[in-house]
Amino acid sequence: MNRWPALVEFRSLGMLAVPIIITQLAQMGMGVADAIMAGRVSATDLAGIALGGNLYWPLMLLMSGIVMAVTPSVSQLHGAGRAADAGAVVRQALWIAVCGGASLAVALQNVEPAYRLLGVDERAIPVAAGYLAAASLGLPAMLAYVALRCLCEGMSWTRPAMFIGLTMLAVKIALNWLFIHGQPALGIPAMGGVGCGWSTAVVMACSLAVMVVIVSFSRMRESGVFAAFSWPNPAEIGRLLRLGLPIGLALFVEVAFFSGATLLIGRLGVEIVAAHQVAFNIVGVTFMVPLALGMAATIRVGFNVGANDFAGASRSAWVAAFTSIAWGIVFAAALLTWRHDLVALYTTESDVVQLAAGLLLLGALFQVVDGPQATVMGTLRGYKDTRAPMVIALVAYWLVGLPVGATLCFGLLGVPGIGVYGMWWGLVAGLAVVAGALFARLARISRDPVRVAQLRLR
Repeated sequence: MNRWPALVEFRSLGMLAVPIIITQLAQMGMGVADAIMAGRVSATDLAGIALGGNLYWPLMLLMSGIVMAVTPSVSQLHGAGRAADAGAVVRQALWIAVCGGASLAVALQNVEPAYRLLGVDERAIPVAAGYLAAASLGLPAMLAYVALRCLCEGMSWTRPAMFIGLTMLAVKIALNWLFIHGQPALGIPAMGGVGCGWSTAVVMACSLAVMVVIVSFSRMRESGVFAAFSWPNPAEIGRLLRLGLPIGLALFVEVAFFSGATLLIGRLGVEIVAAHQVAFNIVGVTFMVPLALGMAATIRVGFNVGANDFAGASRSAWVAAFTSIAWGIVFAAALLTWRHDLVALYTTESDVVQLAAGLLLLGALFQVVDGPQATVMGTLRGYKDTRAPMVIALVAYWLVGLPVGATLCFGLLGVPGIGVYGMWWGLVAGLAVVAGALFARLARISRDPVRVAQLRLR
């Protein structure tokens, strides 16, 4: 018997989390490639894809979150020795992915009136609408890919998504160049920022195709996902929706919270928005580690719950949580030490550098609240506890974080305004409330085997 079970668990989490970190960074790299390559065409193209992305990503994450119900479902089946039953679950998730993706695509084909209603700069609207019309065509494929990725990850195999992510990042960059600048010899016109939407759709389709091949010719065949055809099963789809919809809503609420803060900051001026975006991008990169730990914890906790090892599930959850806190402290120290150097990688404008570096002082606080809350959210998903975390996120972000941020930013209710720093204090406040409430929730669930057994039936 191993004398250091926490160390063994740490190694198991690391083996799962490292490929996920690389996968998430590759996906983030695709957005960076869009921004850099479209930005070199014109500011209008850059603004257009930014506007398109602000609508596309929250809605896509909402649907992806629903499909992510596959991970805890499959991991618990895997832990219970019932991997062969996973295929039937995934086939129902694929119905959700394809139908939901197609419905969302139809909606995103017709967003131009919404942009005009919001008073968006007329020059950017054609780019934003064109980008969404093209990118949305790949949504059914993207969500089907997410379902199959969750199958692999639920079976404790995280490397396929890493391989696909890195490969598709290279494909994305090449296709961006082709569609943005055009290739008359191939009959492809120069499309500017709209071309980023077309490359996104193609990459989504290619990602699904590669994942289908991997699942078909690997140990994932034991799931039987492609061994039979299943018509939609209302009971199983309902179960997945009850489990996955809170996940999707929690993701949507969080992304919308940050998007709302950015829109409010937009009233303060171009330099302030630029500084905010630079600081937020740096914080976003460091966020990939605790996010990946949370996804790995979903797998480990779910596996142990399925195996009736509730003590092991608790150990997996707390090892992940404390590892995330430790990483947060390390990242906070790194930001405090090298914040000016990191900002200088993005811009040479002295006013923007100074302001962004100042915001990273608060970004250091992000590391010890935002990262751990993301990790603990993942541990709770492993228990199939998704409804309470959704409510916690909604209350903390929209009834605490954004009101506090707006009050401190603009000086409402007699409180003197301190500009963008006030909004960042609001972000920290919202994240701190989420972190505290989720840790309390985990402490309660992990010590209650009866409740864990009840949640397992969901």
